[in-house]
Amino acid sequence: MVTGVVLLRLGAGKEKSALAKIKDTKGVLHVSGVYGRWDLVCDIEADDLPTMTNVVVNKIRQIPGVTSTETLVTTAI
Repeated sequence: MVTGVVLLRLGAGKEKSALAKIKDTKGVLHVSGVYGRWDLVCDIEADDLPTMTNVVVNKIRQIPGVTSTETLVTTAI
């Protein structure tokens, strides 16, 4: 199992529709709105790194209103 955090920037006026689609994306566990350089922080989970890449690149980034992402893969310390 691979977990990560995805930081998202959204386009103005697209926040509500993008948020609803992000929440419904398989692999997205939790979404939080934040202030600052990023608009949302998502906790994600996948079976392996290629699957996580697919979730971010082919699912989340394709949602209208998502303008940029940064993915942080987490590891146990």
